[in-house]
Amino acid sequence: MTPERRAKYLQVIKQRQPDLTVLMEDVHDPHNISAVMRTCDSVGIMEIFALYQQTKIEKLRLGKRSSGSARKWVDIQLYTDQQSCFKQIRSKYEKVYCTHLSENAVSLYDLDLTGSVALVFGNEKDGISRSTLEQCDGNFHIPQVGMVQSLNISVACAITLYEAFRQRLKAGMYDNSKHSQEELDDLFREYEDRQKRLKGSEFIIEKND
Repeated sequence: MTPERRAKYLQVIKQRQPDLTVLMEDVHDPHNISAVMRTCDSVGIMEIFALYQQTKIEKLRLGKRSSGSARKWVDIQLYTDQQSCFKQIRSKYEKVYCTHLSENAVSLYDLDLTGSVALVFGNEKDGISRSTLEQCDGNFHIPQVGMVQSLNISVACAITLYEAFRQRLKAGMYDNSKHSQEELDDLFREYEDRQKRLKGSEFIIEKND
């Protein structure tokens, strides 16, 4: 590893945000999943969740072309059981907010995204299921002035995460690592291994439940 590459690894690892994540519900398009992963990596998210209730798939297959290199740096936790999925999310993240256009939805720009939070996005056709909505602490909308009041899931996710990035950057949350030195060292070794082990390979994600 070159000194420049090592410096890049260390910088990226120090700015990882272990208290921010995304849950995608019934999102099947690999291009959308890939775009979400790339955005998550760009703002320092370490893991995301994928929940499939309508179609209980056993595994996700992401080719190198569809996932790019983001899959090496962002872990995907795959679930088909909603209770198991939210139990895991609740064990790591304090608040869960979802995108859902309703009378009680608040603007994205009124949310405090500097705390420990999971953000839930549904697919374009059905949005968030009612059962998942009931699992959340609140719902928000992305302000729009067009005729069509919806956005592609990857676009909605990118807008939301970059608002989180803006808030966290302003709060200095990228200046100091949330990890101990031991955790940083372990993460460096893990990323170094992934770079060698996963290069050019298809990614297969097994379900957790």
